[in-house]
Amino acid sequence: MHTVWKGSISFGLVNIPVKLHAATENKDIKLRQLHKECHTPISYKKVCEGCNQEVTDENIVKAYEYAKNKFVVLDEEEIENLRKENEDKVVEIIDFVKLGEIDPIYFERTYFLSPDTTGSKAYALLRQTLEESGKIGVAKIIIRSKEQLAIVRVYQNALVMETIHFPDEVRSVQDVPNIPSEPTIVQKELDAALMLVDQLTTEFNPEKYTDEYRNALMELIEEKKATNTVSTSDKRPLPDNVTDLMSALQASLDKTKKPATRKRATKTKKNA
Repeated sequence: MHTVWKGSISFGLVNIPVKLHAATENKDIKLRQLHKECHTPISYKKVCEGCNQEVTDENIVKAYEYAKNKFVVLDEEEIENLRKENEDKVVEIIDFVKLGEIDPIYFERTYFLSPDTTGSKAYALLRQTLEESGKIGVAKIIIRSKEQLAIVRVYQNALVMETIHFPDEVRSVQDVPNIPSEPTIVQKELDAALMLVDQLTTEFNPEKYTDEYRNALMELIEEKKATNTVSTSDKRPLPDNVTDLMSALQASLDKTKKPATRKRATKTKKNA
């Protein structure tokens, strides 16, 4: 399992060396875009709309748009200095709370935490402490230069860390349009709905649920592989330096062929 982050968990004076591993993976089927006429893959270029020219990475700067078409340009060194000030590799647990107190709307992504070489005992201590207390740890961590709010909890026999949104990242319910305020519900309708919920109530078994669309799409792809595949070649023009190199190589080959041809012709004449 690939390590995406390496550091430590700290709570109080306890420090646990750990590694972070992504607990989930995206199973979406990625489809490429081809030119309909020749089936060449479509590529995307960074183009300046003002100059109508392709732009390389070294000619791009970062900026914040604080109003329409008004930007504050940020120097890469300034951003790097801020990053260094906040790059401590620590999952710092600052509070312990009950999991039920956090609404699922806050949850973002889950990671497995594994102990590093010297952290097994402290890892087991935190795991058992969380289990017996029935609490989870609320922590802060910096991943890829972004400060994240997170929780640390027990999942089966492992510790997991789940990044969660900061409160100001969750939009207000008041902004959601057309929510009924005081609907009139007929009691018979409510009783029927409650009965339906009761009939469909079961224990949660994640293995029961599958991505039917993804499975059907893969079946379609497998069927078409046997009868409807296309081959493509890279028809993009070669860069100038590659073209020059190929020209030089070809010229060298042509030059070496000529003496050999003359030699064979001379030999044939003597034999005659």
